[in-house]
Amino acid sequence: MDRRVLRERMRRKQRQIRRRRIIKLVTYVVAMVLAVIFVIRGVIFPIVSRVGGKSTGKSQSVQADAGDGAASNADSNSTDALRQPLKGQSDVTKVSSLTPGWHEDSSGRWYQNADGTYYTNGFAEIDGVKYAFDSNGYMQTGWVTKGVNDYYFNEDGSYNAEKKRPLIALTFDDGPGQYTDKLLDCLEENNAHATFFMLGQLVGQYPDEVKRMVELGCEIGNHSWDHQDMLNLSIDDVIKEFGDTDQALIDACGQESTVIRPPYGDCNDEIISAVGKPFILWSIDSLDWKYLDTDLDYNGIMNDSNLGDGAVILMHDIHGPSVDAALRLIPDLIAQGYKLVTVSEMAAAKNVTLQPAKYAEFWQSALDAGYVPGYNGNGSSEDSSTDGTSDGSSDDSSNGDESDFSDGSGDGSDGSESDGYTDGSENSEGDFSSDLGE
Repeated sequence: MDRRVLRERMRRKQRQIRRRRIIKLVTYVVAMVLAVIFVIRGVIFPIVSRVGGKSTGKSQSVQADAGDGAASNADSNSTDALRQPLKGQSDVTKVSSLTPGWHEDSSGRWYQNADGTYYTNGFAEIDGVKYAFDSNGYMQTGWVTKGVNDYYFNEDGSYNAEKKRPLIALTFDDGPGQYTDKLLDCLEENNAHATFFMLGQLVGQYPDEVKRMVELGCEIGNHSWDHQDMLNLSIDDVIKEFGDTDQALIDACGQESTVIRPPYGDCNDEIISAVGKPFILWSIDSLDWKYLDTDLDYNGIMNDSNLGDGAVILMHDIHGPSVDAALRLIPDLIAQGYKLVTVSEMAAAKNVTLQPAKYAEFWQSALDAGYVPGYNGNGSSEDSSTDGTSDGSSDDSSNGDESDFSDGSGDGSDGSESDGYTDGSENSEGDFSSDLGE
């Protein structure tokens, strides 16, 4: 064979080999570039963006069991968790664990989905069990509050639908006064709420305290302008008493009252209709205005047979001994398992729509017996976790027996004077000055 032919064949063979090598090299380079892009976009870039204060990827809603067997989107159910992409310095541990399922680090347990996301800030159902996750994606245990409701999660993280948190509404009349700020300090320290039924003539003297009530999540109540018995006034004068007080509240904190407590608990249907707001009485009268003794005030409430889920307690924040008793009551009631809420929070948790009517307690037995206006019935076990059924952590909770709707009061009194209750004075004649204590 001609040498030139052989050389030509060899050159062709070498060119083919070079082309194959180039193709393999290009393929390898393209694969490497794609791999680098995947790593940068999927892992590194989200971390860098989070560290820089930016977020990549949108949070996705998780369809979690809403309690009635139906799925619910996070936009319509605030308890639903979000699916959050891994990102940020706080997620370094999570990034190193790329396998789906439960993981645990020094901060707690968290769950990674198959798509690399994890649950945050809500509830999610995993393998048929509902769990709660905090804003950092870690599983929560114990009591978890969502809106007005409380949910209990066992030590293993599973939701316990049987456990209910008993509620108590602390209410304070005749203020604000010189001791109110100290009381607010205690409420803030214990993450507790209360309802303050204030006198219009005093609101302007303590505007900062009124503003602080709103800031702490307490409820603004109206106790009239100067503590007159509404039954002795004309309807026009009644409207003026509460209207002038509402204006003083607006001037102090930017909002009017949401609830009313008439002096001495005295009111009738005509007054309630004219004022047009819920009238809140009480199921436990501390008689603190009468005792002016911290120990008696404290023990009287703690040993009251009506103390239990759904109780409304009457106290006064204008007396030093009363406030000192409250400073002991607040942490001790919480230690017994109670949650201290406003009247409106109590009503919402009990599925009661407050209306212009008279209210004195929110015991489950009273609700079931139809004695509480605006009661909408029991919601689902999960959506109405604090539904009035005690978990046994309180001393005296409702048992749901309709024949005993008063839960210890004997006659189901509504807190009016005719039932033997008073609002800081034995009658409306001349006792208000001593009740104010200032």
